Amino acid sequence: MKALALALVAVVSLAGASLASEQLANQKGCMACHAKNAKKVGPSYADIAKRYAGRPDAVDYLAGKIKKGGVGVWGQVPMPAQNVTDAEARQLAQWVLSVK
Repeated sequence: MKALALALVAVVSLAGASLASEQLANQKGCMACHAKNAKKVGPSYADIAKRYAGRPDAVDYLAGKIKKGGVGVWGQVPMPAQNVTDAEARQLAQWVLSVK
């Protein structure tokens, strides 16, 4: 029974972290150009997660892209540098990689 309770707490905690990161993406304006499962101005989060799945440095790489911006990986429309802290960039990157 104790193990079941701990497992439930872990699942609720992970779900809360995922929701918090989605809220952060909304708060920071990420959803203006990206959607979970559909291309907008930029690629969908699901497509990003699929492309970088299994890449050991994916969180650091994506956090850097979020902070500094970039162009050419997904086409010629540039993604400007985002006004986020290092911690927020990592949180967003981890969330993006979790999107299915």
